[in-house]
Amino acid sequence: MEINQLYQFVLLLVLVGMILGVGILVLDNFAASSGVSATAAGVINDTRDSLGPIATTWLPLIVTIAVLAIILTLVIRSFSGAR
Repeated sequence: MEINQLYQFVLLLVLVGMILGVGILVLDNFAASSGVSATAAGVINDTRDSLGPIATTWLPLIVTIAVLAIILTLVIRSFSGAR
């Protein structure tokens, strides 16, 4: 991965984070404002609860690993003399 291609990766991560955040907000507002049945409300709450750890645990971990991989690649390239 070249340095000038990093913005595409960063935009992808921001997009995934925004989609997860908006999805969780929509599920919260839909469950609170609509008169859905108890079964549908349970499904909405289960979905919201299963999406929560992705946004709070996995996404930061993926970003951290990706940044470390990019840094490691740049360091190895600088020592090997490759351009």
